[in-house]
Amino acid sequence: MAANESHYTLPLPVFDKPVKLLIVVAPYYKDIADQLVAGARGVAAACGAQADLVEVPGALEVPTAIAMAERLAKYDGYVALGCVIRGETTHYDTVCNDSSRALSLLGLQGAAIGNGILTVENRAQAEVRAEAAGQNKGGGAAAAALHLIALSRKWAGDTKGIGFRP
Repeated sequence: MAANESHYTLPLPVFDKPVKLLIVVAPYYKDIADQLVAGARGVAAACGAQADLVEVPGALEVPTAIAMAERLAKYDGYVALGCVIRGETTHYDTVCNDSSRALSLLGLQGAAIGNGILTVENRAQAEVRAEAAGQNKGGGAAAAALHLIALSRKWAGDTKGIGFRP
């Protein structure tokens, strides 16, 4: 079981310029969402990042809000948060797959996104993963976004040029 495994976590990046994050959360399960947000805010603060928060109706709207912000606002990165608990229909599969796929596509287009949308079988699994003092998946998503921001800043000045490399 993965919960009993030890995992390596990269140290948080250090920034020489301010970082502005947008946390986008679907608070369908409000108590779980609040824990995810607390975890994300804690990690952002540990890096000195400013974190704004917006709420959207559900997990499917999280990527849309991030795409809008990427186009219309000035954020360095994004933290996608929410929780999808398996129910009695196939709607769970649609929400999990489509929200994840949309976030991946945005990332491939250059957006620095940490995906903290929980996809779980039951509430107990969600509570363990969301707890800021526990597995802190909200904090992990913020850390992922911050690492991607650090990479984009590292590579921003590098150009490949045209033609052959010397």
